[in-house]
Amino acid sequence: MIALSVNLNKIALIRNSRDTTNPDVPQHARMCIDAGAHGITVHPRPDQRHIRAQDCFDLASMLSVEFNIEGNPVSGPRKSERPGVGDYPGFMELVREIRPAQCTLVPDGDNQLTSDHGFDLKRDGDRVAPLLQELRSLGIRTSLFMDPDPEQIRLAAQVGADRIELYTESYAQAYKHNRQLDEVFQRFVLAAQVAAEEGLGLNAGHDLDLHNLPRFATIPGLLEVSIGHALTVDAISMGLANAVAAYQDALGNR
Repeated sequence: MIALSVNLNKIALIRNSRDTTNPDVPQHARMCIDAGAHGITVHPRPDQRHIRAQDCFDLASMLSVEFNIEGNPVSGPRKSERPGVGDYPGFMELVREIRPAQCTLVPDGDNQLTSDHGFDLKRDGDRVAPLLQELRSLGIRTSLFMDPDPEQIRLAAQVGADRIELYTESYAQAYKHNRQLDEVFQRFVLAAQVAAEEGLGLNAGHDLDLHNLPRFATIPGLLEVSIGHALTVDAISMGLANAVAAYQDALGNR
């Protein structure tokens, strides 16, 4: 079975468009869990444009499934500019306090609309390795956001990651436009094989949806997918519980 972790960023984004607590993030997490989700993912950014630091604490206090917090480990503390919203404590400080089941490190910057590339561990490996060691010492499973590049995946093992999360945008685009789909898909198959050879667990995420997920789910060794944007959009027409169930079907879990 491939675990489905639902990313709640877009639920928080809707809430943040008004001065309100609706939609309630923990309540929607509970709805996802009741519908069969295996985990909950959030990606708190320093500007707190969607998931806020307080959401992370609220979720940690109520979750009965695995909690995955993802983000840039070098994001430091930042004062909040919005009344009623607490300050951002810095990514590593947030994770140290909460100690989620899994922490996925992502090399995103403030100017990015969303994550759009994996780590370059030739450049960043020396900086990432001690962070991974610290997270593991806290009992947190570690994952690195990575492109399907065999050389970089081998470096992920060398710096001490437990898992990698494959950045699947190129696959999603190839599927959408039916452009070099077999070739692109095979890159991910090879990446999965290299991860297995290096003893790395395999996660994946980014623009996976009900159409492209069934094929991607055939990749050997895939342990977990985290899906937020597409699942939230589908929930508008299908309802949240039905959307979670549909994604479980797409993964072949039912």
